[in-house]
Amino acid sequence: MNLKHIIERPDTPAGRIFAIIIQFLIVLSLIEFSLETLPNLSPGFRRVLAVIETFTIAVFTVEYVARLALADRKLRFVFSVFGLIDLLAILPFYMSLGIDLRALRAIRLLRLFRIFKLSRFSIAGQRLGAAFVSVRAELVFFFALTAILLYLAGMGIYFCEHRAQPEVFRSVFDGLWWAVASLTTVGYGDTTPITTGGKIFASAVLLVGLGVVAVPTGLLTAALSRARVTDTQEKPVTPLDEID
Repeated sequence: MNLKHIIERPDTPAGRIFAIIIQFLIVLSLIEFSLETLPNLSPGFRRVLAVIETFTIAVFTVEYVARLALADRKLRFVFSVFGLIDLLAILPFYMSLGIDLRALRAIRLLRLFRIFKLSRFSIAGQRLGAAFVSVRAELVFFFALTAILLYLAGMGIYFCEHRAQPEVFRSVFDGLWWAVASLTTVGYGDTTPITTGGKIFASAVLLVGLGVVAVPTGLLTAALSRARVTDTQEKPVTPLDEID
């Protein structure tokens, strides 16, 4: 079995071992990143974390270079979703080597992209990606419609409540904050309507908010079901696939 099959075929025995090792290192690097944020760490422990960071980055770099070298269409791999994720997983480390330490904190946040590398080895994650692609037009239209509804809700609650609560609904932007919290059915409670018109308007907004949550959920659920059926028809599902 050649190297290409080991790296790109996690359904083979050697490929599965490789995938498990990479997944373990991803989780290890995320734990290391979290431990770095603890206060009052001893210098010795920080050195251990630095060694773990360097080792995992070295492995991820070799993996990225190998995938790039073995890719049939290298430019397409570089700009693919997984190619960009793999690059963003290692890029912050190399950028931090020659950057002003005052900007290091912002660069280090990009290291969180490593968690998305796990989706490469997850059949469920691949199905979710295929589901998003299959309904992307509907999702774009729905989120555009949601943005319009947010603006109308923010504008409406501002005109309903501004005179009664000028210190709370000072501008349309305060109304937009209320609209986001209400349409997503979170409802922080820091801004609530007190007028009769505002309460009636808020009730309508809350009912619309139920659809804001339900519609994309339904779209993705249907798309995931279709993706699973398609994947099952192309390849029989094994117990190991179900675990993934």
